[in-house]
Amino acid sequence: MDLLAVYTTVATREDARTIARALVERRLAACVQIEPIESFYRWEGEVVEEPEYRLLAKTTERAYAAVEAALRELHPYTLPAIHAVEIEEVHAPYARWVVENADGA
Repeated sequence: MDLLAVYTTVATREDARTIARALVERRLAACVQIEPIESFYRWEGEVVEEPEYRLLAKTTERAYAAVEAALRELHPYTLPAIHAVEIEEVHAPYARWVVENADGA
């Protein structure tokens, strides 16, 4: 079962909740977790320090293109960070639940 953890960040809890709900409602992710973080990054020649919210979506490799497309559609940033990490080891019943609930149907 080829599962992915897809990450992105947004500036507000409201944006995070909107994106999380859309991914789950569209069956692109079985689950999306939201956590507050502090980010430091370079943008337009300046070092920026801001609070953000990290989203972690549990999905499948098969659904990744649709997840990325939805994130690009819904994301308020000009250049959103969207990246995925393959989940190499996973409890088999949980993996089946992810596959059943992230089928894009």
